[in-house]
Amino acid sequence: MNTRPAALTFLLAVFLVGSAGAQQNDVEQSKRRLDEIRQERLELERQQARLQGQVSDVGAALRNIERQRDATNRLVNGIEAQISGLTSLMDHSAAELTLAQDNLADRKAVLHRRLADIYRRGPLYTFQVLLAAESFGDLLTRYKYLFLTSRQDRSLVEDVTRLTRNVQKERDKLLGERTQLDEARQEREAEIDKYNRLADQRQQQLQQLQRTSQQSKQNLTAAERDEAAMTDLLVTLERNRRAADASRAARPETVNAPAGAGLSTSDIGKLDWPVDGELAMRFGPDTLPTGGVIRWNGIGIKASVGTPVKAVAAGKVMRVQRLSTYGLGVVVQHGNGYYSLYWQLQSASVKEGQEIARGATVGTVGGQNTGPGPHLYFEIRGENGIALDPVAWLKARR
Repeated sequence: MNTRPAALTFLLAVFLVGSAGAQQNDVEQSKRRLDEIRQERLELERQQARLQGQVSDVGAALRNIERQRDATNRLVNGIEAQISGLTSLMDHSAAELTLAQDNLADRKAVLHRRLADIYRRGPLYTFQVLLAAESFGDLLTRYKYLFLTSRQDRSLVEDVTRLTRNVQKERDKLLGERTQLDEARQEREAEIDKYNRLADQRQQQLQQLQRTSQQSKQNLTAAERDEAAMTDLLVTLERNRRAADASRAARPETVNAPAGAGLSTSDIGKLDWPVDGELAMRFGPDTLPTGGVIRWNGIGIKASVGTPVKAVAAGKVMRVQRLSTYGLGVVVQHGNGYYSLYWQLQSASVKEGQEIARGATVGTVGGQNTGPGPHLYFEIRGENGIALDPVAWLKARR
């Protein structure tokens, strides 16, 4: 039998109601932001259609595709946050369902004991009590006792009926939230596919631009080449991970082998910062002093040279290598298609294939010869190598 004190149960119920309301409000705000981004992208798609109907302006079309990619990227990040909110909301609903079930079980137990007591006393118990009265005053007292007992019994039956309805209501709510979560995950998959198609369109436009003008080749900077190399690296690592998972699944003796530390949308807003410092660059498109536009797939965090860089989550070191514009870097695989990348390092403290814990030192800050000065360039990549806004995943600063 559940022995939880009534006061504790009440306080838990009040906490769950307030917390669930806050989570529901976060989910609604997330939905509104997603609607705004969808509207922005729809307008960009209309603009792209107008451009294609006119004399071909490859540069304008390329810039439009970049804006669409940015909108889709922000949409995926928003859906990731919505999935996190729905998951938290489901946790609250599950807790409320458990609480309602506990209360129902308690009241049912009381009702069963009362019914057993009534059965043992027999159908003539009421008359026996009244007929045993020794005086008129005693008769009134006995009648009042029977009346109050009857009223308590009716209240007990009503409580059981009400709690039964509450349990069903909580179950229905939990089912609805699970349906929303499944829809959000399907939408995320569709948006990732759209992002990949836009990436293909961008590549086609770049190829057309290259054929149209030799000057376009000079615009493919070392940073862009390194970004492509980095994306190819992540795609290869993810392909190898999935192949390894499929291989383990095909061998019964290794099915239960650990698949890595794991990272999921439930970690949004909960990861520790790899280093402390102000932002040198923010996620997304940025206009350079020369007027050019560059897209940062991560963030730059200012820190002194030699500052230890900490892993934001447990995982496996997949690469320790240099790229011309990114310097020395470490790539950590966290499972579930997620990776964290640490660039502009002065030195690396880990080796490829090494399993590391959350908070482990992966290297030290370098970047003293770059424009922003000493800093760590940090990225988080999701499925298919899509760049996610690291600030959304890291703990909020006060």
